[in-house]
Parts: sequence; structure tokens; C-alpha cells
Amino acid sequence: MLYRGRTDLASESFRQFGNDSEELTEIDGVRAVRDKLDGLEVFSVEILDERGVKALGKPMGKYFTLDTPKQYQRGSEQFPTLVKALANIIGRCGSDFSRVLVAALGNPDITPDALGSLAASSILVTRHLKESGAEGFEAFSSLALSRPGVLGSSGVESALQISLLCREIKPQLVIVIDALAGADLDRLCRCIQISDSGISPGSGVGNDRQELSRETLGVPVISIGIPTVMDAGLIAGDKMAGLFVTPRSIDSLVRCGARAIGYGINMAVHRGITIEDMDMLLG
Repeated sequence: MLYRGRTDLASESFRQFGNDSEELTEIDGVRAVRDKLDGLEVFSVEILDERGVKALGKPMGKYFTLDTPKQYQRGSEQFPTLVKALANIIGRCGSDFSRVLVAALGNPDITPDALGSLAASSILVTRHLKESGAEGFEAFSSLALSRPGVLGSSGVESALQISLLCREIKPQLVIVIDALAGADLDRLCRCIQISDSGISPGSGVGNDRQELSRETLGVPVISIGIPTVMDAGLIAGDKMAGLFVTPRSIDSLVRCGARAIGYGINMAVHRGITIEDMDMLLG
């Protein structure tokens, strides 16, 4: 059920204007399309100008919300379908994947916020191999990975760490993975948002950190996230404001989503790689 309130998903912000039906209400400065990709529902929202920014409260850019299958753990029939759809959409958000920095955000000790850390375990890192000229990796792109943690454990803003890395290794693209906050109970951990507008970590839970975007990093930024929590105040009013709810099976759902995101990034960045290749290389 969709509630009116703060959400990181552009599709939910759009639906809060009464766009739950098949007939989409027009919003000035916004283009929205419902489509299917490999049988999976995709809700695309493009914020075109300042009118759209004001209406939806999101930066200009493209936002794709991909519905996940009911079962998509590794080994399930739908896992390859989801991975290929993710790779396809990531490809729509970027053009140069020759040198990529993946930033896996979040707190690995808090399950709803551990999406980035868990996804990092499924990322195929190749920068060191490309730099050394290792044989067998000629067809791969150069991919580096950062796990900056959170300010409370490192004492350094994630944005600062990533910015310094960008200056040093000079990627052509940054891909950021982070957990999101939603406003629809039925879609927590049931969809993935991919955007070319960057991200403001923690904005969905009222803990805004410095944004990661082309403007702050100097290169295109793709953000990928799954809504894992929802503000309880949207359901129960002010008496529950500041508390957050999450699905009972959050542990398995986050792990499944993280692996799918990791594999999707690999398939988008390292063109021609298969899921079986990733299984072998990642162990």
C-alpha cells in the first residue's frame, strides 16, 4: 500500500500524484512510461526540468524502477532474467564503462543498510589486473571497488573518500549502491531503482549526507538501490515518526537483491561475461 510521504523512489513520488492507474496523469516537467523488460515491469520516470524537480523533489535525470520476480535467489529460474534486465538498464544510464569505480555504501552491521556491502562481495574487481597486464582479462573493463563505510565508523564522509579516489584513479563512471527508503509497504525489497542522477545518501531516513553526482565528482554517476525501510510515521502518524519498519525476511531479501545487483553491474561493465563466468570467478 502506497502512503504519501518521503520516499527515495521517483516512481513512488510520481504515483503519489494519483498515478496508480494505467492512465498516467501528466505532470509538467516529467515524462513517465510503464514498460516491460524480459517480462519484468519497468516504471521509467524522467525529470526534465525545474518544474519536474519541484513537483517530485528529485534532481533532474532518468529513474528506472524494476520490479523483481517473486523468487530471484541465485539458482532460481528468474535470477538470470533479473540480472540481464538490470544490466540492460544500467547500460541505458551510462555510455563509457571502460574505467568504473563502484562505491558500496551503507553500514554492514545493520541489515537493512547492508545492501552495498553485501553487493560488493559479488562485484568482479579487475583494475589491478588491467594495470598489471594480467593475461586473460584483455576483454574486461577496469573496475575498482570502494567500501567507505559510514561516518560513525570511519570518521570520514563517504563522499570525501569517493571524491579522493576519483582524483587518483580517474574513472569514467561511478556506480553507487545504497539502500533506500520507500513509501509502499508492498514494494519494500520488491523493486530496484537505477538512476543516472546520482544519490544523496541517507536522504530517505532524514540523515542527509553530501550528494554523489556528476556535479560533486566530475564524472557521470549511476545510483542503484532497493527500498529496505519505510518511515513508520507514514502508517501510524506522528507518534511513530522517526521509527522505521522493514520486512520480516529482510536478511534473505537483502542478500538476494545484493547478489543480483552485483551480477547486474558485472554484466553491464564487463561486456560478454555470463552468469556462469561470474560464478566461477567469484567462487
